Amino acid sequence: MILRSQLGQLRRSVLCSVYRRQVSLKLEKPLVSFCFDDFPRTAYTEGGRILQSFGARGTFYAALGLMNTTNELGDQLTRADVDSVLSDGHELGSHTFSHCSSRRVSSDVFEQDVLQGRDAIQIMTGCDAGNFSYPFGHVAVMLKKKIGAQMKSCRSIYSGVNGPVVDLNLLRANSLYGDMGQLGVAEELLQKNKNERGWLIFYTHDVRPNPSPFGCTPSLLGTVIETALEKGFSIVPVAEAVSRALQVESEDTYACKTV
Repeated sequence: MILRSQLGQLRRSVLCSVYRRQVSLKLEKPLVSFCFDDFPRTAYTEGGRILQSFGARGTFYAALGLMNTTNELGDQLTRADVDSVLSDGHELGSHTFSHCSSRRVSSDVFEQDVLQGRDAIQIMTGCDAGNFSYPFGHVAVMLKKKIGAQMKSCRSIYSGVNGPVVDLNLLRANSLYGDMGQLGVAEELLQKNKNERGWLIFYTHDVRPNPSPFGCTPSLLGTVIETALEKGFSIVPVAEAVSRALQVESEDTYACKTV
C-alpha cells in the first residue's frame, strides 16, 4: 500500500512537470467551475437546476457512448438532456466516446476514442466540445502531449488550485463527493482559492439525495455554490475560464445552440 502510494505520487509529479502548456492567470477576483463527469441525468436535472437557481452555469463532460444506458451513477444522459444543457447556456465538454480508461487500451485506441467523442458531439449538436476531461483521471505522459495538442484544455483529477500559472494540458480539479460532512474540505479549498486569487475546479458525477460514491447530494452542491458566491467568486464554465486565461474575448464561447 505504501509503495503504491509512493508510485502514485511519483506519477503525479512527473505528469504535472512535463509537456506543460502554460498560461498566466490574472484575475480581478477568483474563479470557480463546477463540472459533471460522464453526465448522468441527475447531473443536469439536479446539478444544472441548482446552478441555474444561483444564476450560474457549469460544464458537463459527456461520453455519448453512455447515452440511454444505466449504471451505478443512475440513468445516463439522453439526447433531450444534451439539448437542454446547451439551451440553458451550460458548456458541453468531451469525455471520450466510450468512457474508456487510457490504462486499459493502447494509446492509439484511446486517442481515437477521444477524437470520436469530440466528433460525435459536433455531429449531434454543431458544438465543438474542445475542453476534455480524462475518464477516471487516467492519463499517461505521452497522452498528455498528444491529447493536449488537440484540445483547448484537458482536465485531470489532481487536486489543487489553478494559478497563477495554469497548465492547460492538465488542469487541476477537486472531487465534490458525499454529503454535508464533506463541506469542510470544500470550504478549505474555497478559502485557499480566495487567498491565491486563482481558479478552482470542482467535479462530481450524479447529484441526488443518496448519491453513488462518485456523486454528491443536492444539499452539498448548493451549499458550496452559495459559499463561493458569498466569498465573491465568479462561477464560470471551464471554457470561459480558459478564455480568460488566454486573455481572449469570450462572449458566449461556450454557449452553443443545437442544430
